[in-house]
Amino acid sequence: MKELAVTVDQVKGASPRAFAEHFADGAASVPITRALAEEAPVAIEINGMGYAVMMATPADLEDYALGFCLSEQLIADPAAFVSAQEAEIPGRGWMLRINLALDAAAPLLERARLRLAEGSCGLCGIESLEQVLRPLPQVQPREDIADAAIFRATAALGDHQRLGRATRAAHAAAFCAPDGTILTVREDVGRHNAFDKLIGALARAGADPASGFVVLTARCSFELVQKAVIAGVGLLVTVSAASTLAADRARDHGLRLVSLARGDSFLES
Repeated sequence: MKELAVTVDQVKGASPRAFAEHFADGAASVPITRALAEEAPVAIEINGMGYAVMMATPADLEDYALGFCLSEQLIADPAAFVSAQEAEIPGRGWMLRINLALDAAAPLLERARLRLAEGSCGLCGIESLEQVLRPLPQVQPREDIADAAIFRATAALGDHQRLGRATRAAHAAAFCAPDGTILTVREDVGRHNAFDKLIGALARAGADPASGFVVLTARCSFELVQKAVIAGVGLLVTVSAASTLAADRARDHGLRLVSLARGDSFLES
């Protein structure tokens, strides 16, 4: 059987599976082993209340827990995040139990409800159009970051995507220094989840998202723009195109938005 390009047991969130590979030229099929990205229901319980069930890759879940709470604006300060415990429920999924400081959990009490969602899109517990397009803080755009830094980061990102290289089925969110050096990467089958994991990882490390910029291997939807603004990111770079609402929200809140970032060009409105 063929060997994997990346050793699966060294990659969080990847699992080996057996396949038969078929060929267009009529050659006989051959057995191979390839890695699949893990995807599982992750039930999020906050202060003892069921809040949401997300489909996610069960890796870096403590980063995910903190980033989710910040992106959902359940807390405004990482200091209000007390702890997170993860537990696998065999054959069913994962439980992620989060504890927030009681004096900072008022938004949780207003919005807590059990919801089934496809990904962490930043809209859990929201019931009206007014809440979807709620006011967000202004951010300081990173106009000082040179084009060369953006090209450097996008060119290097593939080398940092361990799960993506092993499975070809995972999104990545990367935090980069102003010169384009990639500092931190998180991956997930869901683009929203990957960004939440990155936000949580930066918060746990005490890193200021405004000190660099973020690159996402994703289509730029307005939810990702909202996460970037809430986190205080000044420049968001995505490898795919932006939607109209994403572009509008970025403009309205001061976020510098770069999309369709390729090796030789990118778009900036």
